[in-house]
Amino acid sequence: MKDEEFQTVLLAVIYDPKEKKILIGRRENDPHLEELKWCFPGGKPNHNQELETALSEKIKLKTGYEISNLGSIFIRIAPEKRDQILIYYLCEALEGTPTPGDDLVELKWVAPKELEKHFTTSFHPNLKEYVMNLK
Repeated sequence: MKDEEFQTVLLAVIYDPKEKKILIGRRENDPHLEELKWCFPGGKPNHNQELETALSEKIKLKTGYEISNLGSIFIRIAPEKRDQILIYYLCEALEGTPTPGDDLVELKWVAPKELEKHFTTSFHPNLKEYVMNLK
């Protein structure tokens, strides 16, 4: 990859408004970021895909859930991997059976205040404030 190119990574902040919890997934032996363990589920879109379609497909594959995408909520360059642009979307699970798939080995619903203790990579303060204020 050239220095001036970026990879786009789509991430779903899947929120259950009834339980007031967010779905995260655990990865093992991440080939791109060794310290990555727990994360928001997501992935990289193909060049010919709409971002929202790609996100829905990645989430179904990695979590077993069909989602409702409520829109993008945050964008940043990953400090651990400066060639990645991370786009976060607020989503709700519509239906499905929670099943970790692809590169996720475990799924867990956690309260927003518990997110940061699970993450071993950076958790931007503005994103943290956003998820802490979900109703």
